[in-house]
Amino acid sequence: MIGTKYVVRTALAAVLGMGLGLGTASAETKIGIAQFGKHPQLDETVTAFKAELTKLGVADAVYDELQVNFDATLIPQMVTKLVSSNPKLILAVTTPVAQGARQIVGNSATPVVFAAVTDPVAAKLTPSWDAGDTGMTGASDLQDVNSVVKFVKKLLPDAKRLAYLYNPGEDNDVAVLALIKEAAKAEGLELVEVGLDNTNDIPIRVSSLAGKADVIYVPGSNLVQPAVPAVAAAALSVNIPIVNASAQAVRDGLVAAAFEVSYTKVGQNAAKLASEIIAGKSPASLAPIKPTYEDHTALINEAVLAKTGQKVPDSLKDCECFAK
Repeated sequence: MIGTKYVVRTALAAVLGMGLGLGTASAETKIGIAQFGKHPQLDETVTAFKAELTKLGVADAVYDELQVNFDATLIPQMVTKLVSSNPKLILAVTTPVAQGARQIVGNSATPVVFAAVTDPVAAKLTPSWDAGDTGMTGASDLQDVNSVVKFVKKLLPDAKRLAYLYNPGEDNDVAVLALIKEAAKAEGLELVEVGLDNTNDIPIRVSSLAGKADVIYVPGSNLVQPAVPAVAAAALSVNIPIVNASAQAVRDGLVAAAFEVSYTKVGQNAAKLASEIIAGKSPASLAPIKPTYEDHTALINEAVLAKTGQKVPDSLKDCECFAK
């Protein structure tokens, strides 16, 4: 990026202390980036963070980047190494890294901006969604259920019944259930609850939705997401389109559509908070940012949608959101 310098260190060098001192480059704004590991969505978050920070006027930044290959035991060493270079702030990517940064940094003079944290309140990173904590605030990647249902209604305007597949034993799934009930009601949709205790139930439970549901929403469930191929096959047998929480199944030709949080937007939101902190604001005065409708991206597989007897409405034909 023009006008921005990067100093990138490997996690191995940081943790084993192979003599690589951080922050050797001279710049007005030094920023540490603590990443859990290399992953497309996390990399997208960091790339967008840097680009947005430059757009916001922080063009003289030096980035000290470390990652621990998803080894949580190495997070304390990573954060400690970054803090030792006295950065202006630290970007902590993912919940485990942000929690580790909280323990190491505490309420010291080094502020932390988190990114790709689903629920900072439940993770005890901020006291509420309305304010940051002393020394910490950031950008969530929590999918906005109201936005999801609005997209479902936009994609399938004639739909009257929305089926929600979830695991009753998974807290996250149950929490989304409570939210989606209200969201569906607001959009004039009847919610059809489909609880799944194990993946063996999927074929019969999904097939039984024939005549009972017009569309199925599959959330980011740890039980249901890995079984999307089975869900898709069963839904297609009864001509019910699926809107998924992840776009990969759309690209793979399994489901009709997806509506997911954009990690580019998550990175941009984190950068906005970081720029305000660099300008002198305290993290406690900055509420964590929760994704809005505009912070999500849609992806539609027109061929799969057609297999269920549906077509893309005119309102979405120019959306530039079709799988290729």
